[in-house]
Amino acid sequence: MTRIRKSAYSGPLCLVLNLAMVYVAYGVCRMAFLFENWHTFAPALTWGKLAEMLRGGLVFDTSAILYTNAIYALMMLLPLHLKETGVWQRAARWVFVVCNALCIAANLADAVYFQYTGRRTTVTVFSEFASERNLGSIVGVELLRHWYLVLLAAALVWALWRFCLVPSGERPAWVRRPLRLRPALAYYGVQLLCLAAYVPLSVIGMRGGATTAVRPITISNANQYVDRPLEAAVVLNTPFSLIRTINKTAFTVPAYIPQGELEAVYTPVHLPADSAVARRKNVVVLIVESFAREYIGALNSHLEGGAYKGYTPFVDSLIQHSATWLYSYSNGRKSIDGMPSVLSGIPMFVEPFFLTPSSMNDVSGLAGELGRWGYSSAFFHGAENGSMGFQAFARTTGFDRYYGRTEYNQDSRFGGDRDFDGTWAIWDEPFLQFFALKMSEMRQPFVTAMFTASSHHPYVIPDEYKDKYPEQGLVIHKCIRYTDNALRRFFQTASRQPWYKNTLFVITADHTNLTDHRYYQTDLGGFCVPIIFFDPSGDIRPGMRDAIAQQIDIMPTVLGHLGYDRPYVAFGCDLFNTAPRDTWAVNYLNGTYQYVKGDYLLQFDGQRTRAVYRFRTDPYLERNLAGRVKEQAAMERELKAIIQQYMERMTQNRLVVRGE
Repeated sequence: MTRIRKSAYSGPLCLVLNLAMVYVAYGVCRMAFLFENWHTFAPALTWGKLAEMLRGGLVFDTSAILYTNAIYALMMLLPLHLKETGVWQRAARWVFVVCNALCIAANLADAVYFQYTGRRTTVTVFSEFASERNLGSIVGVELLRHWYLVLLAAALVWALWRFCLVPSGERPAWVRRPLRLRPALAYYGVQLLCLAAYVPLSVIGMRGGATTAVRPITISNANQYVDRPLEAAVVLNTPFSLIRTINKTAFTVPAYIPQGELEAVYTPVHLPADSAVARRKNVVVLIVESFAREYIGALNSHLEGGAYKGYTPFVDSLIQHSATWLYSYSNGRKSIDGMPSVLSGIPMFVEPFFLTPSSMNDVSGLAGELGRWGYSSAFFHGAENGSMGFQAFARTTGFDRYYGRTEYNQDSRFGGDRDFDGTWAIWDEPFLQFFALKMSEMRQPFVTAMFTASSHHPYVIPDEYKDKYPEQGLVIHKCIRYTDNALRRFFQTASRQPWYKNTLFVITADHTNLTDHRYYQTDLGGFCVPIIFFDPSGDIRPGMRDAIAQQIDIMPTVLGHLGYDRPYVAFGCDLFNTAPRDTWAVNYLNGTYQYVKGDYLLQFDGQRTRAVYRFRTDPYLERNLAGRVKEQAAMERELKAIIQQYMERMTQNRLVVRGE
């Protein structure tokens, strides 16, 4: 223990220097983790990649250190003279050392356990081994086998104890005397100022950033700094992984259907058709923020007695030359649900995929699969790089490049941050132009995805459009009109590019948003989004299909249309090669699975069917037919198979084909 001279600044100074020492301990643990698993990481490791991993590691270490040292920090910063006593400082020292000793032990233990799991430990480990009775012997053997890690842990804990800084035991003379006004004000002023500064800075560090674009980082954000999901374990630390998965509902594998029958009922593995004809078309996927089906006039002839016009004149005109479906749905209600659904065929069950430990699994994706076919790829999102975890997920699923606000600002052809909306991202109109021109610089064939941002809360549009698109109806409607016009200008620019005629365009939304029609305010209506396939060459017959479509169908439909010749995992179906009666959709709403097929919507709570609605003729879901329709049994069995396949593959890391 080292003492420093006590003053109004001594407590905050000790805190800062001691936390710096913890950063060093975490860094040592990370290098120990890397060396212990060197055979796993060494083949693809370069100095550049290692530097990127270590840079990312600082973000996650900061979050974990601030969480686990919150009590110690409070003990050191409280503006009370009580904290200057020897008893208080000894207690603070014990809190500091014990909390960080546990974190060091967890990090070094994971250096060994990683070899069996391929990822950092999460809170599911406690339920996973709850009934095991031989853990003591297993742990004992591993402690002996990895004695050098035990010694390293002991050395690090000893160093924390030995070099922990505490204020000097001598109290300033003015503290022993009755307080004079000026010293008292100085003391309490400094203490309160330090505490007031530390709290918001700590919250920022825990969240992983300070801007509105940064959501609290989760374990999946580590993929932003690596090329393979496996490498994310180097970026992460175990305390962070444990903290971020507390109270997160773990995927539980149900035993609805015997294993011998499960594959026959449903499998997400897609096998190439013998008759497939290869088409080396470019693929452009537009995921339009909050672009609900409700806002599109061409998809709502049933509203307002056929008089409804909607807010998307350009998309209405595009639909006349596109393939669409009478019933089309999202698989989630958040932006972080939309990206896995659209680009990887993964629906949202229980928790957003990004926020679960399974986000560290190997994941199939449209870009990754087409990359095996020689396609180049890029993902575009006009927000701050790393926002919403999109950059990490794009990299995980095989996109070669990521273009965000940073790259836009570096392009001298555009206005840089003058085009920033002030809250979230670059305005849609200029960023879509950037998107169109950047694709002309890519090697063909290519696959790209663009996630727009302007039709989002706080629902603002550029000043130059406020007269053209005045407030009317819902506050989002002017944003929808603005984005529709941005899409019009995008297609104008794209149509002049050399790659345009040989490109398949897919347009959908990430999720729905504000609504003013009862049809879209039901349990099912809240998931209604457009799914539009447009091919300028005319290879796809335009028109409305009397069938069901969902976001997770996009990947298999695109790959099927291109004649992709390799097996892959995606939970949807190929819409162009599936009979209308066999199309379906699934989503999850507040603990209830919703399954749409044929004429019916089935709602299942994981144990029993709670409702069945004939949604085509009962659009407001008013008549529960559970137990009264013969289709219920078959639908329930199919839904159970989908859920069981999902849970098994999530928990067993089987989201890609490995010789299945």
